[in-house]
Amino acid sequence: MKKAIVINNLSELGLAAKELLDACKEKKVFAFYGSMGAGKTTFIKAICEALGVCDPVSSPTFSIVNEYLSAKGEKIYHFDFYRIKTVSEAYDMGYEDYFFSNAYCFIEWPEKIAELLPRDNVKVSITTKGEQRIIEIVF
Repeated sequence: MKKAIVINNLSELGLAAKELLDACKEKKVFAFYGSMGAGKTTFIKAICEALGVCDPVSSPTFSIVNEYLSAKGEKIYHFDFYRIKTVSEAYDMGYEDYFFSNAYCFIEWPEKIAELLPRDNVKVSITTKGEQRIIEIVF
């Protein structure tokens, strides 16, 4: 299935996050595509807020993965694969333990590890048009 969400300003991010989660209720692995500065991390922050994360949500550019807890005490993993140079780095960090844990996994720069993504992942593409963000979801 496909769905498109248009965000005209940052105040709409919370509603867009809830809309994404409602549309993909049974899904846990989300791959976020978009150019640098498209708003991937900002949207993931909004999704984490919708899930009740109280911890600060930031891009795991240097750590590669950040772990958060939802309001229900569920683990949420946030990945940024921008800095990895080879797929073997994802193997070394034990990606399977995360991706197949039934925890939410939000992945920035998934194209760097495309062959490792679970087949049923949700593809979230963010493009910009002026101040507008267009979020296309394939699930």
